[in-house]
Amino acid sequence: MLKIQESHVQAILEHAYREHPLEACGIIAAGRDGSQHRLIHMDNAARSETFFQFDPRQQLRVWQEMEDREETPLVFYHSHTHSRAFPSREDIQHAWDPQVHYLLVSTDSQSRGELRSYRIIDGRVSEEATHVLRGT
Repeated sequence: MLKIQESHVQAILEHAYREHPLEACGIIAAGRDGSQHRLIHMDNAARSETFFQFDPRQQLRVWQEMEDREETPLVFYHSHTHSRAFPSREDIQHAWDPQVHYLLVSTDSQSRGELRSYRIIDGRVSEEATHVLRGT
């Protein structure tokens, strides 16, 4: 189960709608104790409506910052602009960390605001419950 702060959910939704019709992406970094410290909006280097790719230079900088702060990635998120919040074939192929929650939000007009979390391990997708921690 993904437990996520309400403020992070709001910031992710705002980011997704601000970037629409392009896909938005980012991470939530966790401290050593597992608490959610930081939401980091990443630049979509692909600049695509159907695909995202973290900007490599930004990713290197962010990963160095996380190492310096003793953080690890907890959530990778991105938006789907023309479909429901379910991992695409490309999402599954590029899911490389079995410890991370993969959070998808749909900005598609029919699925507007749909937010779903998955674990993707060795190409297998499992949806998990998402519990929003209110007031945080």
